[in-house]
Amino acid sequence: MKYGLFGINNGVCADPQVMRAVATTAEDCGFESVWTGEHVVLPDPQKPPSPATPLFSMAHPSTALSFIAGFTSRIKLGTGITLLAQRNAVVLAKEMASLDHLSGGRLLFGIGAGYLKAEFDALGVNFAERGARTDEYIAAMRELWTSDTPAFSGRFVSFSGIQARPQPAQSGGPPIIVGGNSPAAYRRAVTNGQGWYGFGMDVDGTKQCLDDLSEAQATYARPEELGKLEISISPRVRPSEEAFQAFEDLGINRLILLQGGKNEAELVQFVEDIAERYIK
Repeated sequence: MKYGLFGINNGVCADPQVMRAVATTAEDCGFESVWTGEHVVLPDPQKPPSPATPLFSMAHPSTALSFIAGFTSRIKLGTGITLLAQRNAVVLAKEMASLDHLSGGRLLFGIGAGYLKAEFDALGVNFAERGARTDEYIAAMRELWTSDTPAFSGRFVSFSGIQARPQPAQSGGPPIIVGGNSPAAYRRAVTNGQGWYGFGMDVDGTKQCLDDLSEAQATYARPEELGKLEISISPRVRPSEEAFQAFEDLGINRLILLQGGKNEAELVQFVEDIAERYIK
């Protein structure tokens, strides 16, 4: 099982010194990846289902990961998750291709449709269209990443007679890891993703999601070029040793742990403790 660290751009980690210290320690300790969270804006005052207080810091994901790429060499760089429907698909394709290119092919492109309506309202994006936009944007972005003569005609995105170089370092573009635990997210992961990402899960909830994914795999055709669906999980809290083993027994490919600590020293210690106990 691979280990990742979530929240490398969030909270105290939004400070560049702390971000550097934690990411460097994670790479040195053998973590496979670091992951960003994303909310462009947060409602003020906070109200459900907003996940954080209005003044909670979240550095822009690709900016933070580009910063990290500059002082690391091996650790993979994950977006956990990018809210596709809030973006311009052509601009985002260029953004992510550039990050993958400059990092030497280290991007893991976690994506999702989003759930916070106030955020969509602030950005002027129709909340009800987020799923349709997400599906179309995946196709449009892959066209830009892979085609010698990119062209696309859809409901939300259309282009032809253009180039957007450099293309990603990874052949076919960075792996797309679909977040969410709705039927639409399962369908999207099976038909369009190299992986699926469940956030804030316990062992029992993970079992249910895996059953739902199996049902989706029995319902929808999976393109052969996507390979076997890779499963990533972020536990809701730091797992017990029994839970670590339970996740591994379920066949989880990647465990992405929430950062644990209130300051740089505590965060670095958390990373070192996890590495000593679980990373071989």
